Parts: sequence; structure tokens; C-alpha cells
Amino acid sequence: MLEIILIGLNHKTAPIEIRECLAVSKDETAAMLDAINKTDSISEVVLFSTCNRVEILMVASDKIKAVETAKKQLSAFKNVPVSKFEQSIYVYEGDEAVRHIFRVASSLDSMMIGEPQILGQIKDSYLMATERKTSGVILNRLLHRTFFVAKKVRTETGIGSSAVSISYAAIELARKIFGLLENKKVLLIGAGEMAELAVEHLIRNKVKEIFIANRTFKNGVELARRFGGSVISFDEITGFIKQVDIIISSTGSPDIIITKDQVKQIMHSRRNRPLFFIDIAVPRDIDPEINKLNNTYVYDIDDLNGVIDENIEDRNKEAIKGERIIDEAVINFNKWYGGLDVVPTIVELRNKIDSIVSAEIQKTMQTIELSENDRESLGRMKISLINKIMHNPILLLKEDGCKGNNSIYIDVTRKLFKLDD
Repeated sequence: MLEIILIGLNHKTAPIEIRECLAVSKDETAAMLDAINKTDSISEVVLFSTCNRVEILMVASDKIKAVETAKKQLSAFKNVPVSKFEQSIYVYEGDEAVRHIFRVASSLDSMMIGEPQILGQIKDSYLMATERKTSGVILNRLLHRTFFVAKKVRTETGIGSSAVSISYAAIELARKIFGLLENKKVLLIGAGEMAELAVEHLIRNKVKEIFIANRTFKNGVELARRFGGSVISFDEITGFIKQVDIIISSTGSPDIIITKDQVKQIMHSRRNRPLFFIDIAVPRDIDPEINKLNNTYVYDIDDLNGVIDENIEDRNKEAIKGERIIDEAVINFNKWYGGLDVVPTIVELRNKIDSIVSAEIQKTMQTIELSENDRESLGRMKISLINKIMHNPILLLKEDGCKGNNSIYIDVTRKLFKLDD
């Protein structure tokens, strides 16, 4: 029997030092999907990689082999030995895998409960899997239900109204460090969604000036134009570090952007004025060794866990409502999934009954003269007769399939109607 299996690690099980080593780029995702999907026991696969998690969702006939394949492929693609991350891995199967993906998409498993970015990231991952043709009937159904459930949780609870994003938490951290931000200059590295959210929060806090640096210059120009910031090229970053107070970085770079040696030289010209780095990228953009320099302070995405959230009680109450919606959604999905095993038997049974009824009607039609209307009436009667004969067997097979008894009833049905002869 095919099983739904999920293997992964996240901010709860793995520190950023491990997560950044295993962060999977878009190109790597495509190649990994193809490699995993070639395994005989794995029929479907979707891979999710965000700043806080790497997860591989599979449909497989052999759980142990599927889990080992996923670990080996992740190790091979990222050149990280399995032993380095094995203790951080979690594995879910069946109901628990379904529940987990529903919770993740609904942001109930996020570092910041209620943050809206995760659903879009899962949709992008699913789109990649459909393009690579590694998602099939089961994961297509599961992920479409996932999107529906996530939307329902957001609209039927207040989880989104008091949500905080990682970008929001980064600005809150800056406020805790400086108090007011009104006279501070900020350098924002990256012009993606997290950077855009960060700019919105910075504007609300009335920072003195925002500089934006991005590898694709026109994207930086667009963000700066929309929010009244100043755009600089990537090559100018080192020079601008001299004049800013806070640097927030959120690029998709696989490598360190700002090194300890660069900052060490700059601190002399700053006369050792305090310099704060908030690194919300995974892999990290800012060299953590910078923390060892005098008057420099580096905070990464894991440090945001320490940001006090005034709305945490409200969000947790809404999260309980979300969990109830998910409980119901898991049951409903399993009703569909439990019925999959019986489908081939139902199809074969219908075909057998159809052939018997059709043969008997054909015999009758050869002995009597029938008008066209009579023939059409017989055709309708045949369909009605088959449906009525099939009604109770289908109900029994589907109902007991949902209860986990389907293999017994499938065997009885196949023997009773000699479907394997």
C-alpha cells in the first residue's frame, strides 16, 4: 500500500548552523525532485525549503527506503554528511504527515505563528513539483486541500490579524536595541518579500534614512522608489556600512556577503560607533565572527525567538481554533485517501456486471423486434440496473476502507465475484 511520508527539519529541531548548510536553492530543488522520484519505491515527491525548514513530502510503497533515500539525496546535493543532521530529522507518516503539512501551511508551525509568507512558499514548491511532474494524484489532492485548509484557518480565526512576520520581529529587535529608531540610518540588503515587509515596518518607525542594496539593481530601484529610500549597488555596500547604524540582510545568496575582515577595517573609520547587524537570511549573509569585534552585534534568525511578542496569547487562542479546523480536515482527507485502494476493485466489479447485463440484454434483443426508442429505454435500464447492483458493494468497500478494513473486504469481493479469474 502507498503511504504518505514526510521527512524534514526545522527551526525547532535544528539550529541555523545546520539549516543553512541544508537550504536548497531553486535549481537544486528541481534536480533533487528528479533524483528522488527515480527511486522505485517513491511514486510522488514535493520538496519545501524556506529559511526555517527543509521538508520532503513523498508517496512511497516502502517507508524505510523512502526515508533513507531522502536523507542520502539531501546529503549528496548539499555535501553534508547524514550524521551531521540526522539527530535533527523528524519523520511523519499517514495522518501525522497530513496534519503536519496542514499546520505548516496554516502557519501554526511557524516561528512566528500567523505569518503569511509560508503559504506562498509552499505553493511555489508545489508548482515546481508539477512542472517536474513529480506530484501525482495523491499529492495533488493533498496540496490542494492544504491550500484550502490554510485559507480557512486564516479567514475563520483571528490568527492573521495579530500575526508577526520575521521582518516585523527584526524591526522589533532593532527597537529593543535602540529604543526609538527616528534618528537611525538603515542599510537593507536584498529587495525580496522580506525586505519589502521590513521597509514597511521601518517607515512606520520613522527611521531617518533607508538605503537599499540588491544584486538586481532595478529591483532595488523599484523598492526604493515605492518607499522613498535610496538605492545603492552591491559594490557600494562596504562604503555605506561606515555611515549606517543598522544593517538588515535578507538575500538568497549561498555565501557570506559581509565578512569579519571587511567590518574590522570599517570600525576604525566609524570610531567604534556601535553597529548592529540583523541577519534574516538562510544561509546567513553576515559572518557570525563579526560578533567578536568590539561594538559590533550580530543577530541571526534564531535570535528572533527571543523577541517578546505582545500578541502571543491572542495568537495562541486563535491557534487552538485553527487546530480544530485542521483536525476535521485530516479526517475528511483520510476518507478520500482510505477509499483509493478500493477503486480498482470497484472498477473491475462494475465492468464485470456491465458485461453480464449487456450479454443478457443482447440475447433478448436478438429474439424480439425493438424500435429505436425501445433500444434507448433498454440502455437506460441497463445503466440503472448496474448502479443499483453496485450501490451496496461500493458503500461497504468505501466505508470500511476509511476504517482500515478495506483489504479484507476487497479480498472477499474479488473472490465472491471471481474478479481474478
